[in-house]
Amino acid sequence: MVTKIQRDEIIVKTINKLIKEKIRPALVMHGGNIEFISYKSGEVLVKLSGACHGCPSASLTLKNGVEEVLKHYIPEVDTVKAVRCEGGCK
Repeated sequence: MVTKIQRDEIIVKTINKLIKEKIRPALVMHGGNIEFISYKSGEVLVKLSGACHGCPSASLTLKNGVEEVLKHYIPEVDTVKAVRCEGGCK
């Protein structure tokens, strides 16, 4: 039996792998970047930086790109939100 903590750890590992292999390369090609911040109860928090930070299309990229990829591979993901981390996240 897999506990909720173990399941969440697997989800976090999968999120990080998808960001590294599928999402970040596309953002880097356009001068942006993405950093995983946290996952809890279906909500993924990320930090957008580089050209993505403050870009008018960032919310579209977040919903139609990042969120769709994560939801496709991880059914437990309900939403993805970007956070501002003044002075650092974590």
